[in-house]
Amino acid sequence: MTPEAMAPFLLGVIIVLVSGVAVVLRGPLGKALARRLEGRGSEPDPALLDEVEGLRTRLTEVEERLDFAERLLPRGGQSIGGER
Repeated sequence: MTPEAMAPFLLGVIIVLVSGVAVVLRGPLGKALARRLEGRGSEPDPALLDEVEGLRTRLTEVEERLDFAERLLPRGGQSIGGER
């Protein structure tokens, strides 16, 4: 097949592909992609946000306990009252 004979075929394939992409992007997939590109994702799940806040609270408590334990370690295992 000569290049001159293939040109109309390739043009038809390109038109079909571009049309297909346009149809897909105008649907829900395209709208989701547009929201993502604009920086607006889906709204976060309130239950998930509550769970994350609970984990933050627990992490803060653990950090406080760790700080307390680290302050006691340099004492060489002495009790809080200083008795040995």
